[in-house]
Amino acid sequence: MSAPLAAPRPGPSLLASAFAVFRKDLTSEWRTRTAVSTLLLFAFAVLVLVGYAVGPATISPEDRPVVHSVLLWIVVFFSAMTGLSRVFVKEEETGTASALRLTASPPAVFLGKLLANVLLLLLVLVLVVPLFLAMMSFGVKSWPLFLSVLLLGGLGLASASTFTAAIVSKAAAKGALFPVLAIPLLLPPLVAAVTGTRIAATDPELAAGAEVIKLLIAYDGVVTTASFLLFDAVFRE
Repeated sequence: MSAPLAAPRPGPSLLASAFAVFRKDLTSEWRTRTAVSTLLLFAFAVLVLVGYAVGPATISPEDRPVVHSVLLWIVVFFSAMTGLSRVFVKEEETGTASALRLTASPPAVFLGKLLANVLLLLLVLVLVVPLFLAMMSFGVKSWPLFLSVLLLGGLGLASASTFTAAIVSKAAAKGALFPVLAIPLLLPPLVAAVTGTRIAATDPELAAGAEVIKLLIAYDGVVTTASFLLFDAVFRE
C-alpha cells in the first residue's frame, strides 16, 4: 500500500513576499547607493539654488507662505522624479525582472517596491525639509497639519511614481517618458500639498486644512488601490 501523499506546503503570504522584495531592494540600494545618492545630491543642489535665488529677504512677508510652499514642493517633486523612477528600471537593466516575475506575485512586487519608494521619499523629506525651513526662514504655525500634508503628499508621490515606473520600465526612452506620464497623475496631490502647506504656515488650527487632508487621503487611497489592482496587467506584459 503506497504511502499517502504529503500535503503541499503553503507558499509565503502576500506580506512576507512583499517584505522580501522590499528587503532585496534595500540590500541592493545599500550596496550601490545609486538612487539615494542621485536623489539627495539633486535635492541639495536645488535647495541651495532656491535659497540663493529666492531667499527670505527677497520676498515680502505677505507672500512668503505661498512662495515658500510652492518652492518646497518643487524641490520634493523634482527630487522624487530623479530617484523614484529607478525602482523598476534597474530590474530591466540588470536582467532580474524575469526572475522577479517567477518568484513573486505581482501584488507582492508592487507592495515591496512601494515600500522601497516610500522609504526613499521619507529619507528625502527628513533631510531636505528641515534645511529648507532653516534656509528660507519658513515659519510653521500648525505642525500637525504640516506633517500630515508632508506624509500624505509623499505617499501619493511614491504610489503614483511606483506604478508609472512599472509602465515605462520597458520603454526605450524611459527618462523622457516617465515625467510625461507622471506629471498629470501627480498634479492633484501637488496642488493640494501646496495649499495645505500654505495653510499650515498661516493658520494654527488643524481644522483649517481639513479639506486638504480629506483630498490627499482620497487621492492616496484611490491611486494606491487602482495601482494595486492594475499592476498585474502591467507587470506581466
